[in-house]
Amino acid sequence: MSAPSLWLMKSEPDVFGIDDLARKKTEGWNGVRNYEARNFMKSMKVGDKVLFYHSNAKPSGVAGIAEVSRTAYPDPTQFDPKSDYFEPRATPAAPVWFQVDLRFVSKLPRLVPLDELRGTPALADMALFKRSRLSVIPVTALEWKIITGLAKS
Repeated sequence: MSAPSLWLMKSEPDVFGIDDLARKKTEGWNGVRNYEARNFMKSMKVGDKVLFYHSNAKPSGVAGIAEVSRTAYPDPTQFDPKSDYFEPRATPAAPVWFQVDLRFVSKLPRLVPLDELRGTPALADMALFKRSRLSVIPVTALEWKIITGLAKS
């Protein structure tokens, strides 16, 4: 069996933050409307590890750890005309957008702010900085180790 894949997933904490995931225990990661991010979610497997990133926050940064608890399935918000995420092209037989379920693992000992991540030379090539608009991005094992280590310092 191969090691789990590693990811970083972004959410605005005033919409859904790490504390919300801790309270709910498991939640569907819906509302992603970017094809590359959707495809990343479609490739996720149960047990994949996720860095939970607070975006558009003061400060933005990595706040916790989650894991994939259910593989990709159609995002139900795409079928709801009242939803901000409604997709008129989507049908139950031919969905356009997908989501995964995440399970809370832990809050980091401290939030690792974006400025600190940017200032860490070993993270210079991280997809977070090159693909900053994506809400779902892959993370290397080294990046994971560095970020979780920074959270403990």
